[in-house]
Amino acid sequence: MTQPPAPMPPARPSLPSAESWLDGVPTPAQQRQDRYAVAALVTSLPGLVPVAVVLAGIALRRIKRTGGSGKRFAYGALAVCLCWGIITGVAVALGLSGQLRDGVGKTVPIAQVEVGRCFDADLEADTLRMARIANCRTAHNGEAYARVRAELVGASTEQAQTLATRECTTAFGTFIGKPYEQSELDMYYVVLVDRAVADGNVLCLVGMPGTRLSGSMRGSQR
Repeated sequence: MTQPPAPMPPARPSLPSAESWLDGVPTPAQQRQDRYAVAALVTSLPGLVPVAVVLAGIALRRIKRTGGSGKRFAYGALAVCLCWGIITGVAVALGLSGQLRDGVGKTVPIAQVEVGRCFDADLEADTLRMARIANCRTAHNGEAYARVRAELVGASTEQAQTLATRECTTAFGTFIGKPYEQSELDMYYVVLVDRAVADGNVLCLVGMPGTRLSGSMRGSQR
């Protein structure tokens, strides 16, 4: 009796080569974040913009060449740098606007310098007439520190000098924190009007000829 033929096993589908299994699977080098991209993001946060921009540019070129990871870090660093640039630009614009509003750089008659304003002027001139308004945070050679009242109507030149000097000397000690006689700074005054008025008719100034001051002299005890 003839035996029936044994069933044939189904043909096994051909398996892909081991190399094809790895297609699309990131290699360890591709999985790692590019160190330049990481460094760019880290340096961008505290505002080291030039360094961060250079590192981000290097990172993007490396990633394009190697197919590595880290684009998000690099682009994130560039975004942070852009924010820093905007903040800096706004700060500079506000600073310039504030200086223009305060009259910094404007030349005015010395009598128009307001109390609390710093200025540049020729303090060694026989007659102090004009001054250029300066930012107290930058180098300057004078500051208006007070307006005082002195009744000068009918007073002789010598009497007017004595009265104005006395009132400005009193205000000097309060402002500087040291008596005028003990100070290294010089004191000047400008008579605005002869009669005493409520807001003061004598403008008191402090400075040091030949020397640039930095910051307000209020409480400096110099």
